[in-house]
Amino acid sequence: MLNVPAAAFPAPGSQQRAAEAGRKKTPLKPGRSLMDWIRLTKSGKDLTGLQGRLIEVTEEELARHNRKEDCWICIRGLVFNVTPYMEYHPGGEDELMRAAGADGTDLFDQVHRWVNYESMLKECLIGRMAVKPATINKDTSARKKMEKDILNGVLPKATSQSFTKDLWPRYDWFQNDLTITIAIYSKQKDIASELVTVDYEDGILRVEIIIEDYSYLLRLELSHAVKEEIAVHVSGTVGKVEIVMKKKDNIFWKKLGQSLDNHNSFVKRTERELFYRKCRLVSKSYVTHNTKLFCLMLPHSTHIMVPVGQHVYLKHTIAGTEISKPYTPVSQDLQLDSKELILNESKYIYLMIKIYPNGAFTQEIDKLQIGDNLLMSSPQGNFRKSLLHTVEDLFLVAAGTGFTPMVNLLADICSFRKIKLMFFNRREDDILWKEQLEQLAFTNERFEVQFILSEPTDDWTGKRGNISIPLLTEFLKRSHEESRRLICICGPTTFTEQGIRFLKDIGYSEEKIYAFTE
Repeated sequence: MLNVPAAAFPAPGSQQRAAEAGRKKTPLKPGRSLMDWIRLTKSGKDLTGLQGRLIEVTEEELARHNRKEDCWICIRGLVFNVTPYMEYHPGGEDELMRAAGADGTDLFDQVHRWVNYESMLKECLIGRMAVKPATINKDTSARKKMEKDILNGVLPKATSQSFTKDLWPRYDWFQNDLTITIAIYSKQKDIASELVTVDYEDGILRVEIIIEDYSYLLRLELSHAVKEEIAVHVSGTVGKVEIVMKKKDNIFWKKLGQSLDNHNSFVKRTERELFYRKCRLVSKSYVTHNTKLFCLMLPHSTHIMVPVGQHVYLKHTIAGTEISKPYTPVSQDLQLDSKELILNESKYIYLMIKIYPNGAFTQEIDKLQIGDNLLMSSPQGNFRKSLLHTVEDLFLVAAGTGFTPMVNLLADICSFRKIKLMFFNRREDDILWKEQLEQLAFTNERFEVQFILSEPTDDWTGKRGNISIPLLTEFLKRSHEESRRLICICGPTTFTEQGIRFLKDIGYSEEKIYAFTE
């Protein structure tokens, strides 16, 4: 949960940082899986040590519970006894101990702000803080300056740009006999459709625009009903976004609607609570023996376009506990042999999900029937297309389902002089879209793929082994001097960390490497 890595790569503030922090997983003891934890919370056992009482916790009291055998942590004003959860935490006990006896909100938000901690730890709830505890913050003076700036109407820096109050987005609306149009002026010239999400359900309109590292939100209960079809028009040259809605009844609106919580707000993206909408499962099919392609249909009044390299979260309730997991949507473009005519791509999200034998979440997802609903978040992630603007040769290093963030990069293959994929798997039947990748390499001279197996059968004629300096050196040999290249890497945590270390040993700088987090 409070899983904040000590690794310095990618460097803080670097474009290569794929998330605020990576996730380190620690092997759990037998009987310490997610389902085991859920069963424990349902057993009726007293996990707080207070026999069901809720108390008000002072800062001094919280600080006294700072040992592995007696560990309390505060998250957003709620205090939990995480002692019984220690052995069940995928990040290990040491990561939880970083917030022992203190406010762990900042550490939690760096990696797992999407986790429903109130549901996961509800049986561990001690009570609320009586006063705000000291937070874990390496730079207290910087925080105080930031708080002072916010009070003066100045937001913290987003990359190289400061958003003072006069640069905040604003909106207006107008109508005719048939339509209502909301015009949002982002005051940015690089706004694209994929940075805008729109949801309309039960009379409530929600519009979110991502601007650099910030989120601008409109949230209203509309005065009157509108039809399901909502159009989104983006003029990137002037930074204007128009939301066009058709009136259900031909009446004059006196006002747009009633403002709801967080309406017309502009905050750090990481501070915005994740929003989930119900999507309908319309198909699922095998990709390999243990991986399936799920197709989710968005609600009719939802506009979402997931940017390249970003992910969404799926949320599902298992035994009364809400669990969320991240997945990277994939493009249809590699489905070269697909016999299905799949509809409007902007209304469908494809997710490649590996079904683990002992995976509580994926086992439950796999049980869903066609027509069932599944909750899906808005896009998340820090990958930006601008990172690719000057790239001529793109090198992709993937292991297993770490290939999924890279699929959409292949859809834009003509933008590069060369794309090379080095794809690591255990066995041949584990390789995702093997035939499609081979066909793409055969039909497009810009693309090259190498499959490397760690546990091949005797008849395997391709490369063998695990990620290593010799394999990477051969894969990355220069075909053009001084070529502008970028290396993207993704896979299990140990694979990614090893790969980054090997690439740096070979001589590649951080600016040449982008690490996706799986």
